[in-house]
Amino acid sequence: MSSTPPFAAILHAPFGALGVRVSADHLVDLTFLAPGTALLAPTSPLLERVAEQLAAYYADARHRFDLPLEARGSDFRRRVWQALLDIPVGHTSTYGELARRLGSSARAVGQALGDNPLPIVIPCHRVLAAHGLGGFNHAGDGYSLDVKRWLLRHEGVL
Repeated sequence: MSSTPPFAAILHAPFGALGVRVSADHLVDLTFLAPGTALLAPTSPLLERVAEQLAAYYADARHRFDLPLEARGSDFRRRVWQALLDIPVGHTSTYGELARRLGSSARAVGQALGDNPLPIVIPCHRVLAAHGLGGFNHAGDGYSLDVKRWLLRHEGVL
């Protein structure tokens, strides 16, 4: 019995792999996958475009993504994710700073960041704790934090 892969594509990343999900015409999800995950080649123009733009980012952190996005979430989460797009490459913010800007709490912002369906493209890795790296992808250590460190080093922050 065969099953359909959960991702439309699985792309190589310098820190492992990224599972990609799309709707008919939007990028809807990027999921970090461990090194050694079997790759699945893009099979549509949109998936090829996603792969090309991610490769361009890995080559140059200043690459500006130009992809049709569909970040599914509550109004609050979408407001948080939109605010992340205002943090430029090579800069960071803190959960507290972002919370003050949005009239919310740092904990609520952290939860929204952990639920970000489009990491890298919507740069949640640029948000740090007041006194350290903070979490990433709802994790406080391990592979997720290794990915965050890679992204921040790539952007010249660490």
